[in-house]
Amino acid sequence: MHGSTETRVEKERQGRAGRWLVRFPRGVPVAIFLAIALITALSVVAIEAGEDRRERAIMREVAQSVASALDRRGNATEAYLRAGSALFATADEVRLPLFRRFASELRLDADRRGSEGIGWAEVVRRENLEEFERAVQAERMGPFEVRSEPGAIGDVLVPVTFLKPDTERNRRALGFDLYSDPVRREAMDEAARMIRPTATGKLVLAHASGDDATGFIIFMPVFESGEGGRQLMGFIYSPFDAQYFLTSAMDMLAHRQMGVRLYDGPADRANLLAEHAPEQESGNRIEQQIRIANRPLLIEIESARMGTLSPLSMATLLFGLAVASLLMMLARLLTRQALEDQASLAFFEEQNSIRNSLTRELNHRVKNTLASILSIISLTRRRTDDLDEFADGLEGRVRALSATHDLLTQSDWGTTPVSSVIEAELAPYSGGDADIRLDGPAIELAPNDALSLGLAIHELATNAAKYGALSQPGGSVTIEWELEAEELVKLRWIERGGPRVDPERKSGFGTDLIQKIVAHELRQPVELRFDPEGVSCTLRVPVRVRGAFQIRERLARLSD
Repeated sequence: MHGSTETRVEKERQGRAGRWLVRFPRGVPVAIFLAIALITALSVVAIEAGEDRRERAIMREVAQSVASALDRRGNATEAYLRAGSALFATADEVRLPLFRRFASELRLDADRRGSEGIGWAEVVRRENLEEFERAVQAERMGPFEVRSEPGAIGDVLVPVTFLKPDTERNRRALGFDLYSDPVRREAMDEAARMIRPTATGKLVLAHASGDDATGFIIFMPVFESGEGGRQLMGFIYSPFDAQYFLTSAMDMLAHRQMGVRLYDGPADRANLLAEHAPEQESGNRIEQQIRIANRPLLIEIESARMGTLSPLSMATLLFGLAVASLLMMLARLLTRQALEDQASLAFFEEQNSIRNSLTRELNHRVKNTLASILSIISLTRRRTDDLDEFADGLEGRVRALSATHDLLTQSDWGTTPVSSVIEAELAPYSGGDADIRLDGPAIELAPNDALSLGLAIHELATNAAKYGALSQPGGSVTIEWELEAEELVKLRWIERGGPRVDPERKSGFGTDLIQKIVAHELRQPVELRFDPEGVSCTLRVPVRVRGAFQIRERLARLSD
């Protein structure tokens, strides 16, 4: 019986699936298309996420490579400046031959490592300016004039004295008072105070007409030791064309399609020192900090990869859409075939299923009724010694036993009140000293659910009459029900005052029937407890809309 029940449930499940396909002949193909499209979209998103991670990793690699190259060039220049400072500090004064010898050793014409060369700027008091200009003119054998920024004041000047290599831009810088520019002066004061190479902020390298370039300068102070203590002689320095400095660091870069920008401070256009524009501006950027001669600079890398899909993503998208369209067409054809098959078989399968279900229920009902009659005879015999009284009581109880089925017949297999089902099943045990209490609202049940509930109540009542609260005087049975949810009624059976219940008692046919068959038919769990003071059982019965059992109602009319 249990196997046949499982088979019936499986067929009903397949029938529901078939009806679902037939009810939505267009919705199913569309749902399949959307499902495949969603899977394709998720795949494309995953591929694009991987491409983005790969691009970010390449951007970080480029940033690290550029930062390392700039750092190496900056460190090399700092080392040259420290060496020059140590050399010049040993001389009484820095003359052109000494400077040329030092510059030639650096091979500036062959390898400038991103800088514009190396220079010497001597500290001059304003009262000694004319004498200083004559001395440099004689050494250079050419004109030399010190010039300052407009409005510059002060007694100390630091003019560019010598500068190598000998280029047009460097020649224009000779004689310019570096100390008259606030940006340069700040770096020079910091270098003299800390006695280490110090870089300026963003500035223009040359102050005459020509191809002036944006860049920065690294200064290293040179001190001489004398009787009066350490005196500042001047500064050995190296100017950097920022664009050339950045380009030299990118010579070996593999991903030159990316954009690289160098900023003096935050990534703002006003702070831009140099840039290598990307092939396409994407807005996808990362930043990396570096320090050049104790000056914080910012490197910004911009990806050239636009927001368009990668080739792999595009291929995945097209393939997914093609598969989705093909499956949608196939599902449409299958759905049409299912509609034709369903129209031929659905009605007969439904009739057969309902007839089989009713037959099984009726068969069990007859068997249970016979067992209940025996219990009624035994109960009636224990409560009377008069034969006439025994016959009358037995007749009334047997008649009441058929009341549940009569209720369904009278309602043409429509809805049946919960209270009517319970009263019909308990009618054989009512009267006399039996204490039976019913409490609950008016709730209507579908035919099949009413039969299942009646079967459960009958089994509980039979058990109570045989072993429980209805088997002896003073016992009571309370049945309470309520709506637990909009489509579910909760019913509780409580016995008290009967014989003490053994918790270890073996389950009988009635118990198995309630816990397995009734629970299965109602599709709700049954809670059956054998407490010492009495049996208690909790049932949950669906409250179905009329459309859920209209087919059975029509079949009942046909059977009649």
